[in-house]
Amino acid sequence: MVNLASIETDLTAALKQRDRMKADTLRSLKTRIQNESIAQGKELGEADILSLIRSEVKRRKEAAEAYSAGGRAELAQKEQDELAVLQQYLPAQLSDEQAAAKIDELIAANNWTAKDFGPAMGKLKGEFGDSAEGGTLSRILKEKLK
Repeated sequence: MVNLASIETDLTAALKQRDRMKADTLRSLKTRIQNESIAQGKELGEADILSLIRSEVKRRKEAAEAYSAGGRAELAQKEQDELAVLQQYLPAQLSDEQAAAKIDELIAANNWTAKDFGPAMGKLKGEFGDSAEGGTLSRILKEKLK
């Protein structure tokens, strides 16, 4: 279960261990959660916090790709390290092979074609929930519906 208290506990532990990268990452996440809580005028639930963590993960992935493309390996590595810290708070993700097998089953059961991509994605997101990223599902589905 992910909540602000568990993140604060991990932040305190990182500070005591002098793990600056982890502490900075968790401090940034804590600030984002608190700002969102203030903006919404209510305490955030676990689903809201997971959504914010996914957003931060996506931001780190995009930044790492941009830094890699720009030849800034040290900054790309920093983003990858922060990404690893944040992913610890997300539910376990299915492997590409597991997701592909389940998608094959759903394609066969529903007789989806390339024209059914939109409705198929909606069904897949409902089916997989938090166990797979939308981008991964989209990529695999596109390959299968060609």
